[in-house]
Amino acid sequence: MKYKISEIGKVVGGGTPSTKHTEYYSKNGLAWITPKDLSDYHKKYIGHGAKDISEEGLKHSSAKLLPINSILISSRAPIGYVAMAGTDLATSQGFKSIIPDTSKVIPEFLYYLMLKSKDRLERIASGTIFNEVSGREMSNFIVNIPELKTQREIIQKLNPIFKKIEENNQINDKMAHRKYIG
Repeated sequence: MKYKISEIGKVVGGGTPSTKHTEYYSKNGLAWITPKDLSDYHKKYIGHGAKDISEEGLKHSSAKLLPINSILISSRAPIGYVAMAGTDLATSQGFKSIIPDTSKVIPEFLYYLMLKSKDRLERIASGTIFNEVSGREMSNFIVNIPELKTQREIIQKLNPIFKKIEENNQINDKMAHRKYIG
């Protein structure tokens, strides 16, 4: 059945605390993800990025804390990086994330669906300086969501494939790392 994203979840934009305030950032604060954190990221779940923000940083920006299993989707620079929140976390303004309504969609299913939607997202993006998918565009983005039973069946088929892809990517990353070291 076809749904707007807003009918199967809540779209949440991210935010970036001012870098002029060092107290807005923290070594062991709240996980905060930027598109750069996903640039070479090949896993389904992400729990931390390169930087964390403090409670003050969260309060003094438009960033919002997203619950575990939220679908993180980069909405600019570049469009279409996708991961699932492995913990409660916040994102930079380069995201339009989705908190799934689990009575209608299984978060993992939505993750796989949004991975497949990168080209469509790029086509709906607009902007004068750089292309971006707006909150409205993401909310109105149409997806085909089958019944929960079918979603579970699809996930059962995709999980082993994606697990193998993750394992292969880890092997490739280790080989590339060894090549650079010596």
